[in-house]
Amino acid sequence: MKLEGKKALITGGNSGIGFATARLFIKEGAQVAITGRNQETLDAALAELGPKAIGFRGDVTDSKSRKAIFQQVGEKFGKLDIVFANAGIPGSTPAGSTKEELFEEIIRVNLASVFFTVQDALPFLNDGSSVILNGSVIGTLGQPGYSAYSASKAGVRALARTLAADLSPRNIRVNVVAPGATKTPIWARNSQRTAEESGEIAKKLASQIALGRWGEADEIAKAVLFLASDDSSYVQGAELFVDGGLTGTPLGGSLNRI
Repeated sequence: MKLEGKKALITGGNSGIGFATARLFIKEGAQVAITGRNQETLDAALAELGPKAIGFRGDVTDSKSRKAIFQQVGEKFGKLDIVFANAGIPGSTPAGSTKEELFEEIIRVNLASVFFTVQDALPFLNDGSSVILNGSVIGTLGQPGYSAYSASKAGVRALARTLAADLSPRNIRVNVVAPGATKTPIWARNSQRTAEESGEIAKKLASQIALGRWGEADEIAKAVLFLASDDSSYVQGAELFVDGGLTGTPLGGSLNRI
């Protein structure tokens, strides 16, 4: 097992990519702490993950709540070997009609809280640990209407590179996993679209992807496992795209085939 004896923290581990990663980490021998803001989904996740998982309800954007989570994790686990800063939110912010409050909230959740999650984790991290930040292909691709989300995820990439420089003396590796279109519950929460509209968008996006389909949360989790394990022992400050070829071959989808 790749993570035998390791202890990990996953923010936003109660659903989607975070939950899939927690499940895989446990399968690979780790003990896992997950966080979430929704007690109901947190309880459901813990029930499925079993005795090797513990959970804490909290908000990673709130300093007091975040520090309390790490204090409790420290009391339970002692030290950590892996941190997956996964928690984040989507949001449409088209130029010309976006409220400042929404733009600032997306940056605060997706970028500022990621930095402070890592900072608050440092006293609890063993030397030689692995830190993984959750990015996105949208941090590289220019998608209309997503200025704040794109900026936040591009910021995550730059943040990882600087943190890698800061933490290399402790042999702590910091890398980014950048998912493409992935089947997670977050899409169902977008109240601005009907189910039919969401379905049409999903089909259109699939036609732009070289592999012709959306990714599964378990596929992203496997990439996170690679970055968390000794298999990536010489990988530092990198961004790993897990997107079916969307960034590597942006004209490779069926939409562009003659």
